[in-house]
Amino acid sequence: MTVAPLDPRERRAIVRDSLGVGIATGAYGVSFGAVSVAAGLSVAQTCALSLLVFTGASQFALIGVLAAGGAPLSGALTALLLGTRNTLYGLRMAPLLRFTGLRRILAAHVLIDESTAMGVTRESTPAARVGFLTTGVSIFVLWNLATLIGAVAGNTIGDPRTYGLDAAVGAAFLALLWPRLHGRRNLQVALAAAVVALATVPVVPAGVPVLAAAAVALLAGALSRSTPGSAP
Repeated sequence: MTVAPLDPRERRAIVRDSLGVGIATGAYGVSFGAVSVAAGLSVAQTCALSLLVFTGASQFALIGVLAAGGAPLSGALTALLLGTRNTLYGLRMAPLLRFTGLRRILAAHVLIDESTAMGVTRESTPAARVGFLTTGVSIFVLWNLATLIGAVAGNTIGDPRTYGLDAAVGAAFLALLWPRLHGRRNLQVALAAAVVALATVPVVPAGVPVLAAAAVALLAGALSRSTPGSAP
């Protein structure tokens, strides 16, 4: 199937938004680099995790288990559990992006929360591809560079949260969601998901609140489909 070209003005707007998200998210890799080295991993091991795993929540979960004295296998299983959400992202994005062969394999490596969000909000395949790839590749490059900086600097830079990097990531997600929060039903689902996520933060590992919030949206979608006369 032939894919129509994307309007240059729309492309520039998507690239601008995607790079903004990429910079805000990628910079937080400094935190992972510093925390990982503090937990006992070497600079090379830390950089290898960001290069090969490239799933922020899973990386932090693995380091959290190791820092608490847990076995590496336990940390790996925890990271794998949190990474299962990427499988759901793939099921949603595959028919939208329509990548095949090697391009599909490479795209899977940058299939993360932010790239999925920037792709799934687009109405056409060309727009989805630009949003997905620009966000995913920019975060991949910046996250790995920031990881190296954080790992080398170690504890000398202090807590990265002091510089507001953790707030920047949340602000980027809010900027993505805000344009879609129109209509009573969307607002209700967003509010319910936020409540569930906040309630689970103190009692579950990092990344699990995201899964819990996503479950709220899935439940809302299932209920709307099963309700006679409900809007699609």
